[in-house]
Amino acid sequence: MRFEWQYEGPPLKLAAFLKQQGFSRAQLKKLRYQGGFVFVNKRQRHTAYLVRSGDRILVQTAPEHAADSVVPYSHDLAISYEDDDYLIVNKPAGVASIPAVGRQNNSMANMVKAYLIKTKAESQAVHVVTRLDRDTSGLMVFAKHGLAHSLLDQQLHSQDFVKQYVAIVTAQTPLATHGWIVLPIGVSDGFYMRRVVTDTGKASVTEYRTLDENTAGAMMLVTLHTGRTHQIRVHFAAIGHALYGDGLYSPDTHGFNRQALHCAHLRFWQPLKHKLIDLHAPLPADMATLAAKLKLSQQD
Repeated sequence: MRFEWQYEGPPLKLAAFLKQQGFSRAQLKKLRYQGGFVFVNKRQRHTAYLVRSGDRILVQTAPEHAADSVVPYSHDLAISYEDDDYLIVNKPAGVASIPAVGRQNNSMANMVKAYLIKTKAESQAVHVVTRLDRDTSGLMVFAKHGLAHSLLDQQLHSQDFVKQYVAIVTAQTPLATHGWIVLPIGVSDGFYMRRVVTDTGKASVTEYRTLDENTAGAMMLVTLHTGRTHQIRVHFAAIGHALYGDGLYSPDTHGFNRQALHCAHLRFWQPLKHKLIDLHAPLPADMATLAAKLKLSQQD
């Protein structure tokens, strides 16, 4: 990948300038040792070189090698947004984000790799920025190269990156119109796949707004402020409002065959194109049907 800038400012080491652009220490090492190049005013330079105002800087990153463990799997993708740096897809429920033992060929990562090959993308390495549980649907972000991945990683747990879910939960007791769930989450002693609220767990913060509610259930808009495994599912189960269909955290799925959870909204700053990306994904058919059955409406 090629990146170009014109430097304006006081004298600065080239390495420091590149770190300002989002290059990690590991990426700077790749530039030096794995086939990358850095030019200043059309002359190749070491990263210790001092750049001055008006200098033109060009970086050719080292080639990225696609992992052989991710086998391309050709399948239609519901693409919500794409540019030279990012690919955002609307993942269906029932599909894993990344390959797992015994399911090596049909994850979203496998599908994205096939798409990158088909479209002759410069890098065919798959960079997963945000993951979703197998049975959670909605918006999922892939980066098309290492720098794009590194830059977005820096936003993930900041106010610049907004990730919101719609959940349909049971409603034994009324929920606040706006509330927070602040409970630490750790791994269950009895089953490594299950997470539990525990004093020894990691700090976890979930914000919610109640969009609609009745005696049958509630439609929630949920914002994550930390990124723990199964965080929304664990937190709502812990306060007595387990998600419809979530058999891992509730003895009763209420006849729904997966957790009623959908990543409906993403907003972040595209650091290389210098623009705001703001995307919405409507409820999938199964959750829309459940909402209608429960007489719940989704409001903005």
